[in-house]
Amino acid sequence: MLTPGRPYPLGATVLPEGINFALAAPAAQRVELCLFDGATGTREQQRLALPACTDGVWHGLLPGAGAGLVYGWRVHGPWAPRQGLRFNPAKLLLDPYAREVVGRYGGEDIFLGHVPGQPEVRDTRDNGAIALKARVTAPLPGPPPRRPRIAPGERVICELHVRGQTMLHPAVPEALRGSYAGLAEPAVLDHLQRLGITTLSLMPVQHRADEERLLKLGLSNYWGYSPIGWFAPEARYWSGRPGTSPSSEFRQLADAVHARGMELVIDVVYNHSAETDELGPTLSLRGIDNQRYYRLRADDPFLYENWTGCGNCLDFSEPRVVQLATDSLRHWMAELGVDGFRFDLAPVLGRGADGAFDRRAPFFAACAQDPLLSQALLIAEPWDVGPGGYQLGAFPPGWLEWNDRYRDAQRGFWLRQGLDGAAGRGAFAHRLLGSSGEFHHAGRAPTASVNFIAAHDGFTLRDLVSYDRRHNEANGEDGRDGHDRNLSHNQGVEGDTDDPAVLARRRATTRTLLATLLLSQGTPMLLAGDELGHSQGGNNNAYCQDNETSWLDWARADTALAAYVARLAALRRRAEPLRHTQWWPPRPGAGQGGMHWLQPDGTPLQPADWEDGRQQALAVLFEPADPAAPRWLLWVNAAGQPQAFAAPAGTWDLHLASDPGDDPPAPRRLQARENVSAACLWLCCQTTRPVPD
Repeated sequence: MLTPGRPYPLGATVLPEGINFALAAPAAQRVELCLFDGATGTREQQRLALPACTDGVWHGLLPGAGAGLVYGWRVHGPWAPRQGLRFNPAKLLLDPYAREVVGRYGGEDIFLGHVPGQPEVRDTRDNGAIALKARVTAPLPGPPPRRPRIAPGERVICELHVRGQTMLHPAVPEALRGSYAGLAEPAVLDHLQRLGITTLSLMPVQHRADEERLLKLGLSNYWGYSPIGWFAPEARYWSGRPGTSPSSEFRQLADAVHARGMELVIDVVYNHSAETDELGPTLSLRGIDNQRYYRLRADDPFLYENWTGCGNCLDFSEPRVVQLATDSLRHWMAELGVDGFRFDLAPVLGRGADGAFDRRAPFFAACAQDPLLSQALLIAEPWDVGPGGYQLGAFPPGWLEWNDRYRDAQRGFWLRQGLDGAAGRGAFAHRLLGSSGEFHHAGRAPTASVNFIAAHDGFTLRDLVSYDRRHNEANGEDGRDGHDRNLSHNQGVEGDTDDPAVLARRRATTRTLLATLLLSQGTPMLLAGDELGHSQGGNNNAYCQDNETSWLDWARADTALAAYVARLAALRRRAEPLRHTQWWPPRPGAGQGGMHWLQPDGTPLQPADWEDGRQQALAVLFEPADPAAPRWLLWVNAAGQPQAFAAPAGTWDLHLASDPGDDPPAPRRLQARENVSAACLWLCCQTTRPVPD
């Protein structure tokens, strides 16, 4: 028998006297707790009505129960899809607060709340045997260890996939490949540390349910952007080792990352759920309180607003949705050891009741005032497909944002000269110094810009210089999916080639793009595998490729390129002006430091020079605030032929050149004039200044 228990916290909470259950379902008429066998989770053993409802939260206490219990919900209420009401007690529902998920959605039509092909008729088939369920978990022992504190100017992010990073890694035991435990292996973390990575950004690890369309094709949502359990680590990345669980193994990964002095960020998806559109499955929120959790069309509540492109979007003007997201975030930080979050399609989180984006929206306010979340690293993907969906630079102070304009400007500058999509010196310079046009307001710093050349969504870096067009046929959409404007350049041959001249151009351009990224102001982000020369065969939307297309091929890794990236990161740490965390003053005063834009001959760039599209070379001279500190100089040549540069007065050493084959083990002295190869840059340091006249 259930006793009334209490309405808070939501979900299942293990107490000395039993388990307290609480579910927010204000429009429901009755809620039943369904208990299943712990071995298979397929046999319903008991069905108990929750005895109390307080302020829309149904609750009850099961005396004597403890961790390990498997359960689901049946929620009773009206079936009126045209009014947005989709209650169906024949469909067992996953608790959105589940800490561990039992079972896997296989796309069966018995998960539909409606009769297949008749979307207005309630389906009465019971799916309890195969439905997703929650397993009650006890809190993990002890709090996470003390988190590292990475200074904003020191942060270097690496975006990676738990499975793809380790599936082919020869130093990871076979039983651990593709798992949280595999990612925590010393050989894997050693490599990331050697690269100079400070912050691991994991692609989604919240429990997901793959789309029916993919399942019918024998594919899966490998990237993980199809969530259904926001508190539960994805069980597919658990090694299954005895004595562990998905949560405990993830926590061990977090502890291992922290022991290296690195941060752990996870990609989170609160903008939509795996229940997709009005014809999708009833797995959780749709059957708990469809009107409460989802943004329905005002003109027809049978339909969902689709500002995500995934069929639905959660309604962040609703307090219970804000609570679901913030409770989940606190769980990942306090229990599982995460340091921060990258928010997929983040404008959805800031849309109010009228649908407009507002940086003062309830979710942002909730994060800002929360003692724990206010200390997290918060990173926005600042666009969705809704009205006014592009919001780069519009997020609150303290947030970082993925900067796709940095990506496009650098690709256009280095890869597209003389072609459609080319970028000039002005665009290059603006992005090099932190994108002040978007971020220099409200006290925000250049580090708010997360700079990247490649990310999971699009070409890898190797494919960016090897393909002019996407090759996505394996995705089952006849090659129509993915971006068709990649600003890539194959250097003369589409795909793999043995042509030494083409390979030399690709190698030089790859090194130049990496150097630009690591030597720009802002927060650099690498895509895992780019330092190894990883290719996806021209697939620029490998979201459903859980195979060798996406898994990093360590056996064919370009170790020289990885060493080059490590040297870039070391130079970034040494050259303070290149990771400057403040905006450069337009007219620096005494003791401020500054920078100067120069022509290749060393004369200052004039305003009209920025508009000269025939010129693709420039120099950038950084003056430190401390007169005793060295000056740094970038020579940049995006032209199709070598460019002569004149060295400023004084003694200068060349520390880095992205030219093919020019990788000196130690700095060399600059001559008065030097030739920088096409599509290359040099980084120079002055240790001896000229004596003033």
